[in-house]
Formats: sequence, structure tokens, C-alpha cells
Amino acid sequence: MDFELTEDQRAFADTARQFAQAELAPHAAEWDAQSHFPRDTIAKAGELGFCGLYAPESIGGLALPRLDATLVFEEMAAFDPSTTAFITIHNMATWMLGAWGGERVRAEWGEALTSGQKLASYCLTEPGAGSDAGSLKTRAEKQGDDYVINGSKVFISGAGSTDVLVLMARTGGPGPGGVSAFAVPANAPGIQYGKKEEKMGWNSQPTRQISFDNVRIPADHLLGREGEGFKIAMKGLDGGRINIATCSVGAAQGALGHAQRYMHERQQFGKTLASFQALQFKLADMATELVAARQMVRLAASKLDAGAPDASTYCAMAKRFATDAGFAVINDALQLHGGYGYIREYPLERLLRDARVHQILEGTNEIMRVIIARRLLQDDSLETIR
Repeated sequence: MDFELTEDQRAFADTARQFAQAELAPHAAEWDAQSHFPRDTIAKAGELGFCGLYAPESIGGLALPRLDATLVFEEMAAFDPSTTAFITIHNMATWMLGAWGGERVRAEWGEALTSGQKLASYCLTEPGAGSDAGSLKTRAEKQGDDYVINGSKVFISGAGSTDVLVLMARTGGPGPGGVSAFAVPANAPGIQYGKKEEKMGWNSQPTRQISFDNVRIPADHLLGREGEGFKIAMKGLDGGRINIATCSVGAAQGALGHAQRYMHERQQFGKTLASFQALQFKLADMATELVAARQMVRLAASKLDAGAPDASTYCAMAKRFATDAGFAVINDALQLHGGYGYIREYPLERLLRDARVHQILEGTNEIMRVIIARRLLQDDSLETIR
């Protein structure tokens, strides 16, 4: 059990930090204020391989372990959780397309996605199917050599500004077994995009509802086989939960760094804030929670890389703990800044707004508890959850 990073891993993290400092940090507040989606910057991330970190090499990806990918995402999220979170979603959708797409789909989209020249959205959630994703109602009917899709998706990151949709739709009966996965061109006739949602955070990426009205796609745009879509979606979300947990860890690390500097700069009662033991203890607790969250995320990533049978449980644990702990660390950092933490001249309020949604998406933290409890109540759980 080695907790030290390799030289290659440190190099990936250093490259990501340098990119974030040069390309994200100077613009993140402006993108947030103007709700600007920085496609050009995401393409620059693609030039470094950051848009296909764990996608297969056959489509131009780096095929890195999930653990290595967390190092990249954490460094970027310390400066801009919103844009980084979209890049993680794009990575997830790109990996799914590369892992389950047929030859035509991979040839058409693969390298364009891993390079960041084209972008992908992940389409699972519906107006009536959020936590209960297995009840989704969007249908894909086989008609000759095509599938015809009807239905709607909601809260889709990047919608209206991306190029391909990795879509879950029902091809069979009720329940998860009737769901299949598809790669759908985002500009296909019959697709309509709703208004851009006005959100608390994540403002550097658009979020819209998508409607599908007799959208026709070739049958070879099916990912995997019919009925495998829910399994594919859940495999994607195992990694997605690690990704979003990592974004919380990164945002918390950024907030902690701001708090450390501020406590040395700010003076009250003739002393710096760093001189007050109560605030020292607060900072110590923040750092401890952050390190615990980081290690849990890395453990879950290692489990996923190893194909461990309990990997999904650990991904749920990491997502639940890291997103809660990360938000708490950011909130405490804002509190340490007093009124300055609440104004946009400082990044704390933006980090807080961006991190709040991490406790909701990729499965709410309540659903993470359901997943963990189910595993614990299995007969063999005492031998496996250690």
C-alpha cells in the first residue's frame, strides 16, 4: 500500500496546475459572471490530453487509470470547479462512446472528442426520472435500419453547445433492463433545446432541457447491445462519482489555500488571524477533512482501476463523503474571510456556489447512502467492507 505518487503522476498534476493557473484562473470569475462557455479553453485542455484522459487509445485517448485522472481534475478544480466539472462529464461520455461504440461511431466521433475539438453531453436524467433513473420514459423504436427517438431529458450539461449526446432511452419493457444507450448527433433533425437554465453555480457551462421528436439515427449508433444501457450508464457513473468528488476536493483545496493566505494577511485586535488559536483549530480541522476526502477518493479510484467487486460501493462512499466535506471546507473558508468571503472580489463565494451541486448530481448523496446501505446489508458485506 503506497500512498506516494509516482514521478509520472506528479508530472500530470504539475501540467494540470500550470494549465489551470494560465488558462482557468484568470478568467473563471468572468465566465461565471457572464455565463460564458469557454469552448476554446476546453479545446486547449484537449491538446494536453485532458479531454480523453481515460478514453481508449483506439480513439486517441490516453487510457490513464482513474486515479491518475483524479490528479488532473483536482488541480483544475482548485481554480474553476465549473469548467472542470464539464470536462469531467465530457471525459465520461467520451469513454462510454469509446468503450461501447461500434466502428462507425468511434471513427466519426472518437478522436474529435478526445482532442476537445468536439464535445459530448451525457443524457440520462428526465423530468420524471431523477434518482429513479431506471424509470426513464424516452423511447427509441427500431424501424428498419434506424432508431426513432421520442422523449425529453433535463438538466443536461453542455446542452445546446455540444456536438454529440450519449443518450439513455428505452428500447424494451419497464425497468433498467429495458434501457439502451445511443450516440446521437446533437444537431439531428427533431432535437430541440430549451432555455438555458439560470443556476446558482456552474455558470461556465450551459444547462438545458432537450426534447426529441421523431429523431432518427442509424441503428449502428447503438452503444453496446439493446438492454445494456442502464449497465453502461451505471458504469459511467461510477467514474463520474469519482470525478465529481475530485472536483469537490479540488475546490476545497483552493478554498483552503485562500484561507491560509488570508489568515496571515488579515489583522484584528492588533494580531493576524493566524495568531488566534480558535481559528488555528478551525484551519486544522479543514485540512484534516480535506486530506481524508482526498484519500477516500483515491481509494475508490484505485478500486475502480482494479475492477474490485465492491468498487461501486466505494465510489458512492467517496462521492458522499468528499462532496459533503468539500462543501463544508469551502464554507468554513468563506467564514474565515468574514464579509470579504461573501463578495465577488474574492473567489470563495464562487467556489461555494459551484461546489453545492456536487451533492446533488451523479446521484444525490441520499442515493449514495442507499447504495452503501444495500451493500452493508448483504450477507457477505462484513467480509468485504473494511
